[in-house]
Amino acid sequence: MTQYAFYFDQSRCYNCHACVVACRDWNNIDAGPVKWLRMLQWEKGAFPSTRILSVYAACYHCQKPVCVFSCASHALFKEPKYGAVLLDESLCSGCRECWRACPYGAPQFADDVPGTKMSKCDMCYDRLEDGKKPICVEGCPGRALDFGPIDEIKGKYGDFQQLEGMPAPDATHPAIFFKPINERREVVAYDKDRALDLMQHRKDMPDLFGNAEDVEELPDGLVGYSKLVMKAPNTEAALALSKNEEG
Repeated sequence: MTQYAFYFDQSRCYNCHACVVACRDWNNIDAGPVKWLRMLQWEKGAFPSTRILSVYAACYHCQKPVCVFSCASHALFKEPKYGAVLLDESLCSGCRECWRACPYGAPQFADDVPGTKMSKCDMCYDRLEDGKKPICVEGCPGRALDFGPIDEIKGKYGDFQQLEGMPAPDATHPAIFFKPINERREVVAYDKDRALDLMQHRKDMPDLFGNAEDVEELPDGLVGYSKLVMKAPNTEAALALSKNEEG
């Protein structure tokens, strides 16, 4: 079986969501919680030492797809030409065992009602048959995405498969490789304690920290998106965890 793979460069992505919009448009996905491609975002640190991280979260078309193995209806299968994990929606019973099995939350549902059929990323199989790359890859203005035969992608970019906060790849062997965000560096020198002091004198800012040495730690619950969550427990949470690109 031939296997194709994706590549995501976290250091090049500025979370514009052009890839998500392109995916929705190409696949005629209605507005709502169903997102074959999600750009998930979370925050680290506190002012003046902050970072915003994002990750490309579609179906990773795993080489050992636990969703396929978990589907008693045999609605999911791995095709041999590109290694895409595809869905026969007519066979889907809506049991959601595929979602429970997938560590990345790739199976998508329009609501929380049991029996609702699943849908998912199909690797833009129709485009591949026309000799084109997936629409998300071609739609990325920052060139943070690439796609091709897995050995070619691995040889070009390396074999790193787990960004910070992501599930380990050992069980599923996802067909995606990553480049982590570049190390933070100070471009313009400034007085961190003075900046923090000025910030804390704002009326809407609580007195949280004594000095700049403390800014790497935050009280629990202060930041709503302080960690990567790839599997939302319900559709409301799924919408809250991903940006609204439908307006």
